[in-house]
Amino acid sequence: MFARLPKRLPAQALCARRPLSSTIPKRSDALFVHRDTPYNNPKIAFEFDAQNMKRAKEIISHYPPQYKKAAVIPLLDLGQRQNKGWTSISVMNYVANLLEMPPMRVYEVATFYTMFNREPIGTHFVQVCTTTPCMLRGSTEILNACLEKAGGIQAGQTSKDGKFTVLEVECQGACSNAPMIVVGDDFYEDLTPATTKKILEAFAKGEKPKPGPQSGRKTSENSAGLTNLTSKPYGPGEFCQPEFQ
Repeated sequence: MFARLPKRLPAQALCARRPLSSTIPKRSDALFVHRDTPYNNPKIAFEFDAQNMKRAKEIISHYPPQYKKAAVIPLLDLGQRQNKGWTSISVMNYVANLLEMPPMRVYEVATFYTMFNREPIGTHFVQVCTTTPCMLRGSTEILNACLEKAGGIQAGQTSKDGKFTVLEVECQGACSNAPMIVVGDDFYEDLTPATTKKILEAFAKGEKPKPGPQSGRKTSENSAGLTNLTSKPYGPGEFCQPEFQ
């Protein structure tokens, strides 16, 4: 008469599970609703410096005058870079005024795309991929190494010294070189916990470690070395029959 309820899993099985995401959950209104704070309110002035204004005009020139609002994404990115890595309400309002757009249209873009950081970040923005290819090759250990070197913070937080913000993210397109992280605009691939800590230690000292694979390979060749394109590619017609030449 009554449906049988599923048996409860033993406590050991529950403890062994890894959550789908270890990033601190945020309330939805923190992502889509702006509330004035001492560090983020419309009274804080923002405008492009001379170099970025020149770049902004060049970007806008790529579009017909009636469609210059199409430049909203690259201009928001430009503003975020000038504003120490995050997009404040003043950055959004400035871009809206520059492109003659309703501010709400700019807010919609800035709240939709996750590459626009709505809160201040550390000097070095560390994004750790934990999607399947990276996870199968140890991304959990890479994430833990980053959090440890950042002072024992949790994913989504900034270190007390303001040097690192560590975020757990989805695939960043370097699956063949997994596991990997992105620091700023640079990819660091073929990582181990040891090489990950070494990279962050270099950033903490103000140094710039060499991006790319950290295993010794140059690009994405397998562990045995290159197996294709090991000789000069043949040119057009090189293997054609004489009668067709």
